[in-house]
Amino acid sequence: MNLNLNPTVPKQKHTSPHSGTAVIAGAGPAGLTAACELLRQTGVHPVVFESAAVAGGISQTVRYKGNRMDIGGHRFFSKSREIMEWWERVMPLQGRPSLDDVLLGDDSKPLAAGGPDPETDDRVMLVRRRVSRIFFLRRFFDYPISLKPATFMNMGLWRTLRAGMDYAGARLHRRPETSLENFYINHFGKTLYRLFFEDYTEKVWGVHPSRLGADWGSQRVKGVSVSAVLRDMLAKRFGRKRRTETSLIEQFMYPKYGPGQLWETVADEVGQGGGEIHLQSEVKKIHVEGSRVVSVDVERDGRTENVACDYFLSSMPVCDLVAAIEGISVPADVRRIAAGLPYRDFITVGLLVKRMKAGSGGRAQVDGNRTPDTWIYIQERDVKIGRLQVFSNWSPYLVEDYANTVWLGLEYFCAEGDAMWQMTEEEFIRMAVDELVKIDIVDRGDVLDAVQVKVRKAYPSYFGTYYELDGVKRFLDGLENLFCIGRNGQHRYNNMDHSMLTAIEAVRNIREGRTDRSNVWNVNTEEEYHETTDR
Repeated sequence: MNLNLNPTVPKQKHTSPHSGTAVIAGAGPAGLTAACELLRQTGVHPVVFESAAVAGGISQTVRYKGNRMDIGGHRFFSKSREIMEWWERVMPLQGRPSLDDVLLGDDSKPLAAGGPDPETDDRVMLVRRRVSRIFFLRRFFDYPISLKPATFMNMGLWRTLRAGMDYAGARLHRRPETSLENFYINHFGKTLYRLFFEDYTEKVWGVHPSRLGADWGSQRVKGVSVSAVLRDMLAKRFGRKRRTETSLIEQFMYPKYGPGQLWETVADEVGQGGGEIHLQSEVKKIHVEGSRVVSVDVERDGRTENVACDYFLSSMPVCDLVAAIEGISVPADVRRIAAGLPYRDFITVGLLVKRMKAGSGGRAQVDGNRTPDTWIYIQERDVKIGRLQVFSNWSPYLVEDYANTVWLGLEYFCAEGDAMWQMTEEEFIRMAVDELVKIDIVDRGDVLDAVQVKVRKAYPSYFGTYYELDGVKRFLDGLENLFCIGRNGQHRYNNMDHSMLTAIEAVRNIREGRTDRSNVWNVNTEEEYHETTDR
């Protein structure tokens, strides 16, 4: 990966005949990007309504007693140069070592000439190493799976031989990719699929991979396979420059205080540029006349206000969007499909500990009690936890006392109203601590503090009526001034950069008077776009 350490970002200010008001539902990455781009590229006045008390959506940074939590984890890397420059315009790359670089004696990271000093400047992007591993059989495996001797030792001889035979068989006899299960088997073979993907995927989505569409795999891990790992290893070995799969990228950028810091900065820029952002304000009804959205009803401060608009950009969940439409007849089939779209909800426990346990089982440590990981995928079948974030490794400034504590995020996937969701905060935290102790990641006596955070509709799911979504899209595209943007706005598991690109494309359409929305919907559907980047 090559980070552009000294980008030249053109200051765009386009003169546009388009004016009026754009109402934007949601102040997440898509909504805030749309507001910012409308101000930069058009004469349209953006008015953003966000139901939460903070901007950023799922990319917000949650504060707790001087510590900060990144909900879901957000790596700032994109194949799109436009997005990389967009981020660097808001927050420039570090020009001096960060706190952990100093304490751990790491002087190998690239620094931007003249860039800000993270120790004295807050508006700064850090350069971080991408280290993620799988925790399985009470041991650590590289993610993506590597072909190092340690991998084979952890798997054992019989599993290794069987995995090799199964992978060869999968290459010779490919299955039709009608499910996520078949997608994984084609890319990794049956043994590796069962070891590293089957149970974890069911934890995340609540259904077996055989019932999930292959779309999710093609968006999130497409191109990553045993053969891709081999090609990448050989290219590094012999010094050849090659295109690298997104999931194999080794560095990324990260705001000093987490993703929420960047989006709060963008929100401030929108306000300073003349746009409006209203928090704790929820769009409840969408009024349509003919083929245009003419106004929305917004509920805030215990009252309902009608707001007229010339454009409506929606990052609200598709099910809520369709249910809110009034003034025209919404076909029963469209309502049925939208109402049946599935989502996965999310619970994170922030856990402050004195240390993570060092020990055997392939648990590589740095600086005594610190792992190098940002994320650890918990594949163990006897616990409910899905992922473990080490917030301290995303940024040392996310934890109040970096030198003496480790700040963790225990991530659980659930459905609103299920048994986990209904547990009290105290019960849930107790369960989470018990699980980390059980799998020997922490000692109970090292736990200092904990907090729980719940997120509704965090991840659009790929089953149920998802495969009938085109019918809803055709209906929504019939509303000429409506643009569906972002992850929930399109019911697609987009990364942050893809959500931003849907907003950028929507603003281009407004600026150019384009009524065809295919460019907005097609973000993150082209295989070449998401897949690779040049080293």
